[in-house]
Amino acid sequence: MEKNERIRCLIIGSGPAGYTAAIYASRANLAPVLYEGMQPGGQLTTTSEVENFPGYPEGISGFDMMEDLKKQAGRFGADIRRGIATAADFSQKPYRITIDGEKTIEADTVIISTGASAKYLGLPDEAKYAGMGVSACATCDGFFYRKKTVAVVGGGDTACEEAEYLSHLASKVYLIVRKNYLRASNIMQKRVFENPNIEILFETQAEGLFGENGVEGVHLVKGKDTDHEERYDLPIDGFFLAIGHKPNTDIFKGAITLDESGYIVTAPHTTETNIEGVFAAGDVADPRYRQAITAAASGCKAAIDAERYLVNNNL
Repeated sequence: MEKNERIRCLIIGSGPAGYTAAIYASRANLAPVLYEGMQPGGQLTTTSEVENFPGYPEGISGFDMMEDLKKQAGRFGADIRRGIATAADFSQKPYRITIDGEKTIEADTVIISTGASAKYLGLPDEAKYAGMGVSACATCDGFFYRKKTVAVVGGGDTACEEAEYLSHLASKVYLIVRKNYLRASNIMQKRVFENPNIEILFETQAEGLFGENGVEGVHLVKGKDTDHEERYDLPIDGFFLAIGHKPNTDIFKGAITLDESGYIVTAPHTTETNIEGVFAAGDVADPRYRQAITAAASGCKAAIDAERYLVNNNL
């Protein structure tokens, strides 16, 4: 393949936003090229059961849903490729995006749908035991902890969903929550509270892990910096992180306006960024909702915005 390639519409990243943008852009005859990024199909491919996406009354696995969206985009002619965007130059038109550090795509419009990645606590032990008991994806790795004891860190919907999923595999699930309450939606809280296989450890923080050839336990502190502070070790076999996500925007820093958390800022009621002809869709620009349905909707909007931009500028 040639080193440089000129196209009308480049979509960076897959997932509900990227694939939906590809469907709409293809049907508008924009001949879009989509690079799937580091995680083809996005975060949703690690979700075992999607129950809240309209049109699937019995639910569907995240992987199967993304495969369906990918096939739909392909049906209308979207050029879907493996590859990761490693650099972006928006200083001149056409915009130049580097793929895998070597190939340059020149694009009249760019739709950024790079999503977000799981956050880690920052403990040295997380890296030490990576692949040896530490995971940020219960549906990816839960199978390895059948009839074992695991801990999930976090207090939001993701943490409760991970704990609920693991409870059907593991013999015991501890949910480690820094606050004295859960931030999860009411339905997720209810499921966790009523699950006899899940024990919630409120006001508790993980400060390290231990084990010879893998995770054998976690060092915990309850009520840190209070008069009832208590430190103890909890034997576990697996340690799952579910404390939120970081938007994948590192290569756009300095060019695209980001908020304090790194999410792309878009103009109200549009997917427009501060660079004309560059649009953002999905979790990369959504610190608030972060749902598959809202990501898909924003992908639709981004493709429409891109098509109108091309028409208005005779491109």
